[in-house]
Amino acid sequence: MSRSRQPPLVTGISPNEGISWTKVTIRGENLGTGPTDLIGLTICGHNCLLTAEWMSASKIVCRVGQAKNDKGDIIVTTKSGGRGTSTVSFKLLKPEKIGILDQSAVWVDEMNYYDTRTDRNKGIPPLSLRPANPLGIEIDKGRFPQKDLEVLFPGMSADFTSENFSAAWYLIENHSTTSFDQLKMAVMNLKKQANKKNEGSLAYVKGGLSTFFEAQDALSAIHQKLEADGTEKVEGSMTQKLENVLNRASNTADTLFQEVLGRKDKADSTRNALNVLQRFKFLFNLPLNIERNIQKGDYDVVINDYEKAKSLFGKTEVQVFKKYYAEVETRIEALRELLLNKLLETPSTLHDQKRYIRYLSDLHASGDPAWQCIGAQHKWILQLMHNCKESYIKDQKGNSLLHSPMLDLDSDVRPSPLGHLSQTASLKRGSSFQSGRDDTWRCKAPQQVAFVEKLTKLVVIQLPNFWKLWISYVNGSLFSETAEKSGQMERSKKNARQRQNDFKKMIQEVMQSLAKLIRGALLPLSLREGELRQYGGWEMKSELSGQWLTHVIQTVRLSYESLTALEIPNDMLHIIQDLILDLRVRCIMVTLQHTAEDVKRLAEKEDWVIDNEGLTSLPSQFEQCIVHSLQSLKSVLDCKPGEASVFQQHKTQEDVCQLSIGIMQVFIDCLEQLSTKPDGDADTTHLSVDISSPDLFGSIHEDSNLSSEQRLLIVLSNCCYLERHTFINIAEHFEKYSFQGVEKITQISMESLKELDQRLFEIYIELKADPIVGSLEPGIYAGYFDWKDCLIPTGVRNYLKEALVNIIAVHAEVFTISKELVPRVLSKIVESVAEELSRLMQCVSSFSKNGALQARLEICALRDAVAIYVTPESNSSFKQALEALPQLLSGADKKLLEELLNKFKSSMHLQLTCFQASSAMMKT
Repeated sequence: MSRSRQPPLVTGISPNEGISWTKVTIRGENLGTGPTDLIGLTICGHNCLLTAEWMSASKIVCRVGQAKNDKGDIIVTTKSGGRGTSTVSFKLLKPEKIGILDQSAVWVDEMNYYDTRTDRNKGIPPLSLRPANPLGIEIDKGRFPQKDLEVLFPGMSADFTSENFSAAWYLIENHSTTSFDQLKMAVMNLKKQANKKNEGSLAYVKGGLSTFFEAQDALSAIHQKLEADGTEKVEGSMTQKLENVLNRASNTADTLFQEVLGRKDKADSTRNALNVLQRFKFLFNLPLNIERNIQKGDYDVVINDYEKAKSLFGKTEVQVFKKYYAEVETRIEALRELLLNKLLETPSTLHDQKRYIRYLSDLHASGDPAWQCIGAQHKWILQLMHNCKESYIKDQKGNSLLHSPMLDLDSDVRPSPLGHLSQTASLKRGSSFQSGRDDTWRCKAPQQVAFVEKLTKLVVIQLPNFWKLWISYVNGSLFSETAEKSGQMERSKKNARQRQNDFKKMIQEVMQSLAKLIRGALLPLSLREGELRQYGGWEMKSELSGQWLTHVIQTVRLSYESLTALEIPNDMLHIIQDLILDLRVRCIMVTLQHTAEDVKRLAEKEDWVIDNEGLTSLPSQFEQCIVHSLQSLKSVLDCKPGEASVFQQHKTQEDVCQLSIGIMQVFIDCLEQLSTKPDGDADTTHLSVDISSPDLFGSIHEDSNLSSEQRLLIVLSNCCYLERHTFINIAEHFEKYSFQGVEKITQISMESLKELDQRLFEIYIELKADPIVGSLEPGIYAGYFDWKDCLIPTGVRNYLKEALVNIIAVHAEVFTISKELVPRVLSKIVESVAEELSRLMQCVSSFSKNGALQARLEICALRDAVAIYVTPESNSSFKQALEALPQLLSGADKKLLEELLNKFKSSMHLQLTCFQASSAMMKT
């Protein structure tokens, strides 16, 4: 496993030699990143970690212990770098020391030693100074079991300091294999030690002779004074005299030694005070160290020092210690308040929140700081959401959108956690945005859309940290990543279980605020009056288009996916699903309404330019408009995971069906409007709309020459195409996108279209048939013609030829527009002419022979000329007209009739050719 840092390297130590417990300063490189990173320090093989004080990565201060070796390396070990090396060494000196039991003529300090268990300095007990080898020869431990020796010497001990010391046990245990010569040498060593002690006492007396002499002089002076005082005559008993002498001697002694004893008491007091200060300097310096470490932010050091002080002095009865420990508690309480304030500050990172919670837990702060932090974060998120709304409403009423501080934040209104996904989705909907550039998008985005973008971004950024803080609170990892503090972790889990419902309400409140704020901006009618005052306030100048609503839906969906990724329970996010469903439904409604408006404007774009089939671009534009509208709804109609169909509610189905029918009806109304357009309004409307069209002037020219009858024919031709193709294609598109009630939409639309078609057709037939029908009666009786008194027929009269020419003119007009309309139109005109001719024949009271022949000739000529367009109704009219005539009995009359008919057909062969062409076209 590789480490992240280089191993420690010791390059210097000051001083480089000294006795045990000498304070040294170690310098080098990579000596650790902090106090907790230092895990090992040895000098000459002795572990000095407990006395080590880490200063920096290049400096450590410690005390040298009782090393095994006289000279050795300084080895530093850290978590981050491992075991280090040393380029210098330390030499351990062994000075001669005067023990506390040794005789000395001078005053020496009491010897101290360092207790590594309690981190204190203590005086060495006398028994600890006993010699390790009193015989002075090599110890050779035997292999006698300890239990056997205890049985052999009951109640005795091998410890020579014990009252029950057994020399035999000691010799068996330590010198069982020692030779007799070595034991003799041990006896000699013991004798030398005894002599040395005697010589030491004598040397001590010799060295202190001057002191004894000074004391002797002082006693002699006292004796002389006592003798002088004894020569005086003093009344009283001998006892009183003796007491006076003793008192005077005592007073004189006190006078002589008062200054010396006073100095000694003062020195003892000072020495004791210094020893106390030295031994307990940790406590005395702790208040100041706590303040310094708090200023530096070293809270870990403060907590460690406080734990140590609490364990050592928490229950002390010494007043001085109580006073200083109270100062420590005062500063720790101030630290608790400081950390709690930092914990509740907003904004803050999850890492800082966990760190402050652990500090407060280690300091045993009252209450539950973790839950307080969760509550503060919850209130802060709600406040941010409402501030976001107020900022955008203020911008809407006053400042420009581009200078809004809320939008300038992060230089983009799009949610950064969604990032590239949202941007890509927006660009893919190319029709929703005129440009992919952010600046253009920001300029064109309505305030409500920008608000939803910012609001969802805010929630997606803040809620994950809030949720993770709760998860850490539940599993106890706020206090320890391991099981080091199982008690705190168990308490945390217990508190979390008790507050689970409270946290659930917090999440639900955030979700409700998010949903209601979006509803207030986009769906104000879905809020109650009280909620609208709290979550609304927008100036709804115009409703958002379906394209912007689609973008909003995509934004909310991406936010929902981000929240789902946090593993938040679905019941807490149900309100967001309801919001998405309502936005989808509203988007469909708005899109269909705007589609109806777009369809209504199609009439302005009619250029009356027809193709080979007699159609203009209007049906194609209508179908494209519907298809484009449905395509823009594809992402809205598609159900994402966890979403319900927009058509699950019956009311939505009915509303969508009615809007769809309304779109079809609007287009049918457009057709009717175009068919009844006055001649004087030639292209005055679409001139301003289609000013960019390259075919503008050609269209104007074509349109200006169209008559009302021609417009009727073009509209009729479009109606036929709509009925047979367009409406069926649109129904298929509705079914493709899962629209409900498609059959109803198609049926009602077809019926309305057929009604318009029939109405326009009747208008056109009336315009064309009435003049032809009206000219028959005046033409028949022109020149005072009389059926009772007329000449032998010589051919078909001009009125009938004129009627045929008018029918041919209608044929030419219809054929020019649409070949498919020719049979329908001419059949109806022939029916009208045949019906009128039958009426006229039936109104004649009587016919002469020549009159009957003339009438039969004209009826047969007309019937044969338009035979291709004869319908059962017109055939019946022709039959009734012939039945009203007298029958031809002679063969000469029949022959004459046939000859005249052939003559008529021959003379008008050119005119009647159009009917033959139509016949060939109908057969093909």
